[in-house]
This record gives sequence, C-alpha cells and structure tokens, in this order.
Amino acid sequence: MSAPASYNLPEGIVGLKGPVDKPAPGTLPLRGDLAHIALAGRFLAAHYVVPTIRSVGNDPVTLKLAMRDDADQGATIEAGQEIELLDCAGNWAWITCGPDGPSGYARLTALASEQ
Repeated sequence: MSAPASYNLPEGIVGLKGPVDKPAPGTLPLRGDLAHIALAGRFLAAHYVVPTIRSVGNDPVTLKLAMRDDADQGATIEAGQEIELLDCAGNWAWITCGPDGPSGYARLTALASEQ
C-alpha cells in the first residue's frame, strides 16, 4: 500500500458556519456517513477518512453512483491511474481521484493488486 497523499488538513476546531449546497452524486468524495479528510472544513459528515493510495487495474473503470452493477454511471478512470480508496463494502470500493473528485463505486477487482 502506498502512503496517503499529503493534504492541507484543518487546524483547531472544525465547524461549519452555515448551510452548504450538497454536491451532485459522483462529484466530491462525500456521503452522509463518510467524507474525504480534506473536506472536513467544508462539509459535515459522521466520519472523515484519510484515503489509501491505490491504482486502477489493467482496464479503465466507469464509476457507479451506488454499489450496484445497474446503478447510474459516473466518470471513467483510465487504466493504471492512481486513485484514493476511501471505503470497502463487500466486493465494492468507494474511490476518488482526490478531494475534488470525481468519486464513485467500483468493484474491488477493478483495482490493481496491492503492492
């Protein structure tokens, strides 16, 4: 596993100062229960995660907006591209290209083997 990327993390007490617009699905790495650590100062989530660096396997992968094969499709990520793994559930991985997205779900088998 590669070390996580370096981000400007919020310092001191993190708090929101008013309402924020919810981003469209498949954009920012933000769910109701979990968000990328770099979003901690901008969005409220139950938990924040420091991602693990991985890469897409030998074939491009089209992200899904939910953990289902028939879910709406999001962005396509090229083979071999470095991504950030945020969460795993069953055979699915929630991944992003960084704190600015895009984000979505891919089968774990679509990712390159851990080094």
